[in-house]
Amino acid sequence: MAAILPQHAMLYFIDQDFTKAKLLEAPLQQGEYENCSFNELDLSEADFSQFRFIKCRFIDCNLSLTRLSKTAFQEVQFKTCKMLGWRMDQCHEFGLSVSFEQCVLQHASFYKKKLARTRFENCELQETDFSECDLSHAEFVNCDLNLAVFSNTNLEKADLRTASRYTIDPEQNRLKRAKFSWPALSGLLHKYDVDLSEDEEAL
Repeated sequence: MAAILPQHAMLYFIDQDFTKAKLLEAPLQQGEYENCSFNELDLSEADFSQFRFIKCRFIDCNLSLTRLSKTAFQEVQFKTCKMLGWRMDQCHEFGLSVSFEQCVLQHASFYKKKLARTRFENCELQETDFSECDLSHAEFVNCDLNLAVFSNTNLEKADLRTASRYTIDPEQNRLKRAKFSWPALSGLLHKYDVDLSEDEEAL
């Protein structure tokens, strides 16, 4: 059994698939879930406080406003999930490792979380808070970052070449060797109110 956090004995679930039918038989209980799959579930506003998820997959789930106080996520994948108002800033730091694909993470918070090498692919991250977050080596593939907050964020070697609509202040964030592309690069110069349009005479 993969132990994450030292605490009292917990219920332990391994190699199980959780579906609507299964949850009708018995709701999710606080415990440790390893190599489990959660499919097409409405878990909005569920209380996952002090749950542990190890090498699990959430697919087509509604996880909006889920309570995540001291919840542990280790090598957990989220795919096509709705996660409005997600408070990952409340999760446990130990072994934190997640990835997101085609997820709606609007109004979420990753405040102060260590998420180096995290991959966000085709995600909606509008108005999400990444303040003081470690996103070094992170990948934002085809992600919408409109009004996302970057403040004292570590984006060193992060890849934002296909990300869009972000606004990042180079003076307030760490951007050494981060990757950007034109024309989204204008998001780094927004505060300076400069005109980055192409010279029509040169076309």
